[in-house]
Amino acid sequence: MLVGVTACGGGGSSDKAGGDDAKASGKPSASASPSPTKPAGPPMLLDTITPQTGTTVGVAMPISVIFTNPVAAKARATVEKHMKVSTSQPVVGAWHWMGDRRADWRPKTYWPSGTKVRIDADMTGVSNGNGRYGVHGYTHTFTIGDDVRADVSVTGHTMKVTRNGQTVRTLSINAGSAQYPTWDGTMAVIDKQEKVHMTSCSVGISCDKGSPNFYDLTLPWDVHLTQSGTYVHYSTGDPNPGSGSARGSHGCVHLSMSDAKWFYGQVKQGDPVTITGSPRGKAPADNGYADFNLGWDQWLTGSASGEQTSTAL
Repeated sequence: MLVGVTACGGGGSSDKAGGDDAKASGKPSASASPSPTKPAGPPMLLDTITPQTGTTVGVAMPISVIFTNPVAAKARATVEKHMKVSTSQPVVGAWHWMGDRRADWRPKTYWPSGTKVRIDADMTGVSNGNGRYGVHGYTHTFTIGDDVRADVSVTGHTMKVTRNGQTVRTLSINAGSAQYPTWDGTMAVIDKQEKVHMTSCSVGISCDKGSPNFYDLTLPWDVHLTQSGTYVHYSTGDPNPGSGSARGSHGCVHLSMSDAKWFYGQVKQGDPVTITGSPRGKAPADNGYADFNLGWDQWLTGSASGEQTSTAL
């Protein structure tokens, strides 16, 4: 499951792979029914596959597969080999296990824009190493859209937004305070919502209404970066962010109302937001989709089958 340390909000988050995830919904393959020649036992099922079929996502979006039950280390190489990644152009990547239920496949570098991707998770008859066997095949297809990136400078109080290598706008921002610093590193957008109910109590900051750090707010134009509650959004407590404002957030990135609405309209799931200049350190890779916070060598240490080139689609 996705875990992490608390940040600025969290009333709208869940413990799934993303706020708009569905259950692993690819149509079962022709071999979806259990084979009588396979060992009997409880089924190995997938809880979610992200991205959803038919979506267009950003260049930093991993394929994230969450199993309903733990997969033993001894079974992971076989499980990985039964989750085939096919693309319209060759892409080098690898699987990486985030604990014993979540496996992500990411490219070595960002996806090329326009790439069409298919994940075929043929789990029929495959063991999870703990007495369960797959009974379904799952297929998801998606497309990599425009290369939209946001680069946030905490110390410079700016966010530069680029599209396909060209700067679109540079916005004024405020990030976390010294007490509640923002995560550093690259976080792919999990999802976005026009309004999110955020409370200090829900993320462990303060449940005391008399505390200066208490808040209970519904705020607009929310771009979700970490499962622990980091967003890029507008805050009524910081309406004019920038270098002239000393007010810091509880870990989120604040934009003005007009900038927050504009940014919300620019980004999609999987677009990378890279934050630099914060003392907090990089967000853990499993805190949302911060997969690119691991170097390639680090990524491969969590893979049972190693580096691979995608199959031709």
